[in-house]
Amino acid sequence: MDTKRLILFIALSFGILFFWQKWMEQRYPQIKTTPAATASATNGSTPQAAPGQAPQDAGRLQRGQRITVKTDLFNAEIDTTGADLRRVELLKHGMIDNAKKPFALLQDEGEHIYVAQTGLIGAGLPTHKSTFTSTQSAYQLADGQNEVAVRLEAAGPDGVKIAKVYTFKRNSYLIDVKYEIVNGTSKPLTASAYFRLLRDGKTPEGSGGHMGATTFTGPAVYTDKKKFQKVDFSKLDKGEGDYEQTAKDGWVAMLQHYFATAWIVSPVGAPAVGGANGVRYELKKLPDGLYSAGVIVDLPAVAANAKYETTVPLFVGPEETRVLETVSQGFDLIKDYGIFTIFSKPIFAVMDFIHKIVGNWGWSIILLTMLIKAMFFPLAAASYRSMAKMRKLAPRMEQLKAKHGDDKMKFQQAVMEMYKTEKVNPLGGCLPMLVQIPVFIALYWALLASVELRQAPWMFWITDLSVKDPYYVLPVLMTISMYIQTSLSPPPPDPMQAKMMKIMPLMFSVFFFFFPAGLVLYWVVNNVISITQQWFITRQIEKADNDKPVKLAKT
Repeated sequence: MDTKRLILFIALSFGILFFWQKWMEQRYPQIKTTPAATASATNGSTPQAAPGQAPQDAGRLQRGQRITVKTDLFNAEIDTTGADLRRVELLKHGMIDNAKKPFALLQDEGEHIYVAQTGLIGAGLPTHKSTFTSTQSAYQLADGQNEVAVRLEAAGPDGVKIAKVYTFKRNSYLIDVKYEIVNGTSKPLTASAYFRLLRDGKTPEGSGGHMGATTFTGPAVYTDKKKFQKVDFSKLDKGEGDYEQTAKDGWVAMLQHYFATAWIVSPVGAPAVGGANGVRYELKKLPDGLYSAGVIVDLPAVAANAKYETTVPLFVGPEETRVLETVSQGFDLIKDYGIFTIFSKPIFAVMDFIHKIVGNWGWSIILLTMLIKAMFFPLAAASYRSMAKMRKLAPRMEQLKAKHGDDKMKFQQAVMEMYKTEKVNPLGGCLPMLVQIPVFIALYWALLASVELRQAPWMFWITDLSVKDPYYVLPVLMTISMYIQTSLSPPPPDPMQAKMMKIMPLMFSVFFFFFPAGLVLYWVVNNVISITQQWFITRQIEKADNDKPVKLAKT
């Protein structure tokens, strides 16, 4: 019976993942960037922007001089054309194929285009195509220094001076991006500023999970009124994106597996950008095959001979829960747990709490498993007692089978009568397995979504809990544990069924050869604890039966 439940559980889990993937494929189809689109991105013309709007396309990503910035978290490059942030490498996160090489989140070369752009809207004001200058070509956050500022200046209309200042802070994935506008004319200056993220529609390598599950790639907007709104690229292709376009708070982001970038309109602990006038969010497909997610801020009129400053923080980094919670309201929602958030989020919170104590994600998974098994031990104990009683009834079941021969109806009636007489519930062991289904799937999505476990080692050969065991040791151990569980379970009365029950653990364990090592580790530990509990309870029942006094017949 235990093997049957295990097979049912695995089949249900795989079925849920399969249909979830089909639903995701329909809702979030991957966007293929064609060579023609790529050529357009590098050679296309530049349509004029409508009044009060950001420029309508990226145009040619002109390459000017590069200004390099090195901090404790970033290797960054700012281009003097537009003062764009063109490249950002995350020093604490490695590439998929080389963990020692910093992960490049933003880049403007190669097959992938993903940059942060800003500009001003107004007659003669600098946009992302204007040329900026800087007094230095390299900046570095020195020891003992908490921040480093990179100042770039551009020419404006006669009498107007524009400066764009990037401020990188120690131990922070938030970069302050400030515009300084000095109006040296005799008339008020009216302008708007746009802050946008520009990227292609490609799904990054490694965004897929197992059994076809994938995380979301694309833009998102959050406002207090409409909360979290993801808009897939296919909607933007049709001009059908549904999101809050005007608000006084929130943020706009580009999301992908494990990492994100976002312009933060209402940072934690600071007033919202735009003040009472609010801001306008803008998601769109550009005519050159790229996509834009941005925010437009209408600036107050800058009086004659006055100076005005506005700052919008830019988040560029990993989707670490502890980091996200400090950025802005609702920002932790960018961590994509799929439809299983209600289970995955608390499970990860417990695992993260354990990790604070033990400092290793592998041991955190093991301790989490032990905690879950302890919580559901009363249910498991009832299940194992039911199985132990059914195991004792196996000889009588064979007698009933021999008695009724091929009459399956009478055989089933006799078996049910025996269960009733002996007070055995044949389904008594199902509840613990049903409880484990959401736990299993929730942990799967927690592992899939959590960058904290990306390239996180356990011990020995397990150097990354988010990918499969390279030597398949854990899947083999799991297969062995499944066979042991089978031997402890009541044997099926049908010989053919009994043979199938011995083969099925091997068949289903093959799927786990491709699951994340962290998930297989959870299941191996779960099985070992289950085997120990079942053996202990079975021994208790057998001992209690042997200690019962023998009743003598009356003479």
